[in-house]
Amino acid sequence: MPRARMKAVLAGLMAAGSLAAAALVPGTASAATPTPADECAVAPGWSKGANYQAHDIVRYTDGRIYVAQRDNPGYDPTVSTYYWSPYTCGTGGNPYPNSFVVSEAQFDQMFPNRNPAYTYQGLVDAMKAFPAFAHTGDSTMRKQEAAAFLANISHETAGLYYIKEVNEANYPHYCDTGQPYGCPAGQSAYYGRGPIQLSWNYNYKRVGDFLGIDLLNDPWLVENDPAVAMMTALWYWNTQNGPGPITGHDAMISGAGFGQSIRSINGALECDGKNPRQVESRVNRYKAFTQILGAPTGSGVPC
Repeated sequence: MPRARMKAVLAGLMAAGSLAAAALVPGTASAATPTPADECAVAPGWSKGANYQAHDIVRYTDGRIYVAQRDNPGYDPTVSTYYWSPYTCGTGGNPYPNSFVVSEAQFDQMFPNRNPAYTYQGLVDAMKAFPAFAHTGDSTMRKQEAAAFLANISHETAGLYYIKEVNEANYPHYCDTGQPYGCPAGQSAYYGRGPIQLSWNYNYKRVGDFLGIDLLNDPWLVENDPAVAMMTALWYWNTQNGPGPITGHDAMISGAGFGQSIRSINGALECDGKNPRQVESRVNRYKAFTQILGAPTGSGVPC
């Protein structure tokens, strides 16, 4: 990610949420056995009028858990027993907890040349830390948000091919020794990694604190653990607006459109007529991914 972008994001986040540097390099991930999260612990609250898909799990207003037996437009689980059933956590009765609108086959179609370090299961596991992602609104909105997120990280990594920054000469630059916790993993340990190329010791600490993972002492998790890699990208998408007025997540659920998600990631360098080829790359990927998912692109596509 260009340094100009990094500076713009640092300014917007008070030097706490930059994405990262320019060149990328392929990497490998260590084999990891996914540990499924408790689907009840991350179950979103039921919302009247919100479209649900079969197998979605929700927490009702009284705290009880229900699983959707059929797609429905937000029917009350305590009334519409045809569409909902009570669900007991830990029974294994729901094989598709809060199912993702992108299937593994569609993910493979979107990223035919991706690095093996980026896995579908890693993305699905990462989503458990951000239950609102691609689970807000109706089916169309969910698909549009998934397509928007995946299109942006596809652009950032050349189709999920690159894992880390290419230019190793930059690696020592990402240690801010002015931070009270320093750089315990080493001065050259905080280079850009993952789908958003997370960099700098203070960003590894900030994301790690948010996720409850010690990334300050073990930044290599971002390149070695598929779920952690995706969680860093979802952290930015769901919680940071960067140079834009809103987060990528909010851009897609508010109707602002895909263009505003570009603005939140690299608006200072790409929007308002700047770097049209970069914007075109993002837009073309978004259009291709929404087509794969069978969803319209919606309005506000360019920025």
